[in-house]
Amino acid sequence: MATPMATPMEMTAGAEPPAPHKHPYHLVDPSPWPLVGAFSGGAFVLGIILGAHYGNWWMLYLGIAAVLTTMFFWWRDVLKESNTPGIHTPIVRIGLRYGMTLFIASEVMFFVAFFWAWFHYALYPSQVSGAVAPAVWPPKGTLTFDPFGLPFLNTMILLLSGCTVTWAHHALLNKDRRGLIVGLAITVALGLLFSTLQAIEYAEAPFKFTGGVYPSTFFLATGFHGFHVMVGTTFLAVCLIRAIRGAFTPERHFGFEAAAWYWHFVDVVWLFLFVCIYVLGAGEIMQH
Repeated sequence: MATPMATPMEMTAGAEPPAPHKHPYHLVDPSPWPLVGAFSGGAFVLGIILGAHYGNWWMLYLGIAAVLTTMFFWWRDVLKESNTPGIHTPIVRIGLRYGMTLFIASEVMFFVAFFWAWFHYALYPSQVSGAVAPAVWPPKGTLTFDPFGLPFLNTMILLLSGCTVTWAHHALLNKDRRGLIVGLAITVALGLLFSTLQAIEYAEAPFKFTGGVYPSTFFLATGFHGFHVMVGTTFLAVCLIRAIRGAFTPERHFGFEAAAWYWHFVDVVWLFLFVCIYVLGAGEIMQH
């Protein structure tokens, strides 16, 4: 019987063991985590509703614990798959890249909604409830932050973190393990510093979330970005632990690459927030 000709994917795979199937795709084994994750997410959202309306927060805490548990064990299984010969073939890794790209695209649209709300009222301030003619944005009497105080410092911190994560990636590609670890450690530290300074900024805010349209849109946009910074910092911290354990190679490091993509996305969103909300939206500057 004639031997089947190797596919181009098999010929370019190098020393990587062949897939256990007659195709280069990964057939996922049955897993409980999609179903558990769906129920966990439902409990999380239900907990927000119960807490906001009735003051019962136990469901929210249960949902958060369930979501975190699902994330831990599901990603643990993915890491095990990546270390199994023949599972994460080159074409499977391409699919992972497409998945991360589409996820970041969905996150972009998530922030488009907040910018839409902000510019809707910024361009048509007369539609703000209780506005008096001539209506202005921010609403008359609203104290805002000095954009070149803490917001500008946080901007420099995020831009620097984008440089350090790129340095770490470059070091990985050049087999510089020390540079990879140091670059990732600095990036994680800068992410923690950003979150700390934003917490200080919120503590000094001259308005509350329920103070009207301006505070609501401000806290929603910057607050969700802050949440994404914390997620990205956690993502990079996990990559740092894996880098210390020697899990990445110049040829196979998509976990770190995905974290770097996500972090650059966080940087770009902040630049838009800084220019549109802090600089263009500066009204009566808060006096310290």
